[in-house]
Amino acid sequence: MAERPYNNFTDELRTRLSIVDVVSRRVPLVRRGQNYWGCCPFHNEKTPSFSVSEEKGFYHCFGCGEHGDIISFTMKSENLEFRDAIRALADMAGIKMPDYKPKSAAQIAAEESYINITAHAAQMYQKKLYEPGGETALSYIRGRGFTDEMIKKYGIGYAPKNNLIANSFSNIKESALIATGLCRRGDYGMYDFFRHKLMFPIFNAHGAVVAFSGRSLDGSEPKYINTTDTEMFHKRQTIFGFNFARDAIHRNNRSIVVEGQIDAIQMQCNGFPETVAPLGTALTDDHIAILCKSNRNITFCFDGDNAGQKAASRAASIIMPFVRDTSDVRFAFVTGGKDPDEVLKTGGADAMHKIINTSIGLIDFLWQIANRKFVTSTPGGQSQAEKFLDKEVEKITDVKFRSAIKSDYDKRKFDEWRKWKKTKSVHVNIELPPVDDITKNTLIYIVNTYPEIIDGYGEFLATLNIDFDVPVPTMNLTRDSAERYIVSLKIQRYLQKLNIDKKEFTSRLLMGDTSVRDEINRIDTEIVRMTEKLERLINV
Repeated sequence: MAERPYNNFTDELRTRLSIVDVVSRRVPLVRRGQNYWGCCPFHNEKTPSFSVSEEKGFYHCFGCGEHGDIISFTMKSENLEFRDAIRALADMAGIKMPDYKPKSAAQIAAEESYINITAHAAQMYQKKLYEPGGETALSYIRGRGFTDEMIKKYGIGYAPKNNLIANSFSNIKESALIATGLCRRGDYGMYDFFRHKLMFPIFNAHGAVVAFSGRSLDGSEPKYINTTDTEMFHKRQTIFGFNFARDAIHRNNRSIVVEGQIDAIQMQCNGFPETVAPLGTALTDDHIAILCKSNRNITFCFDGDNAGQKAASRAASIIMPFVRDTSDVRFAFVTGGKDPDEVLKTGGADAMHKIINTSIGLIDFLWQIANRKFVTSTPGGQSQAEKFLDKEVEKITDVKFRSAIKSDYDKRKFDEWRKWKKTKSVHVNIELPPVDDITKNTLIYIVNTYPEIIDGYGEFLATLNIDFDVPVPTMNLTRDSAERYIVSLKIQRYLQKLNIDKKEFTSRLLMGDTSVRDEINRIDTEIVRMTEKLERLINV
């Protein structure tokens, strides 16, 4: 990769680092409205007049007039020279500081040339979409529900099978075309990188076309190919649709992250304008840093299959260092082999709202991962799950918030994992319908006639809320029959509990919580087993 110019590096620092994070290391901040406020570190004051805007990346003191960004704040608050401030911020961001290399006039001119080439290429691709050779691409994108207005807004086009760009820009230096990623040099001259592809321009945050994503139209793999990294474009630091979603993220106080560009566009055009997507499946900490600079409330909406679950788990791990106690990070899953595009087609925005509104919070989601990944019914599994949770929680930089989450998990561990220490036997502990009079009288007779039975079934009998200290009805039951009666009743009550649990988990599955599938399967197996046991008992 080419060496990064020094002023490009400062832009990267501004992208990766939140000004709230930088300032809060020196100034206690409190959020009021869209901004954060504290007492100015540059003059003495008792009433906070120092405002910090995370969205704009600037601070401003209404008392003394000091104003600037992360670099000027670090220089002034730490009394550092420019390069030393850059070095301190680079350490904070965890990235290597480049050698100083200011942009030359030639380099600035080259970058402007690259932008002109990619912008012109996007226009050519869109024109080709509506020409005879583009019928397949146009038919496909219209079949995905795209209108001409959407195609125009997002600059969607078609790269033909011939070398459109190489031939059209023959008067441009080959090195310039190669630098844009649009062309490559082969044994027989220049050729187009994108051929017979449905083309999606990739815009930077300022709305300039810097790269492309091409979709296969003949079923070949990979389904999507992107421009390789260039001086203008770095896949790890580029979010598809962010230029369109930026204002909506601020307005709606959140961003929604989906897996692909078609999903992102359809979401933006159908009531979710705050939606974006990574380029490819690999979400990076750079993507998260960019999103968190706009808003720390993020809902990840992925497919409910194994790949989607893995992507969500990765997102949860990556975002941990960025969360604060004011963050609202959530996870939603689209089930049934569908994606957001299909949900919007079949159920409209209402169906998508239901999926988003039933999302699960970050802390609950990590708890689900721990219980799904490890066998928490055993001490060994609990230990592994505990290490997993500790590792993730340690990434949180806010000490008090980290402590609060640990306390929450400690309570969950005690309530849900330590039950095996509290009781030696599993018994029904759920509110079920009260027993009828015949059952009640039969149990009163059994308990008073065969008191030794209580030793084995006392805990179960206690859950039935029956007063056994009453006149005993007259009956004729042998001890064996009496014990079979209690066992059969216990199984019936247990089956009632299983069916209640299954109904609850099935409802959660229908609402998109795919993590309950294993539990539903376990319950079904248990229902079959207990039903067979009950039948054997009755037929004795």
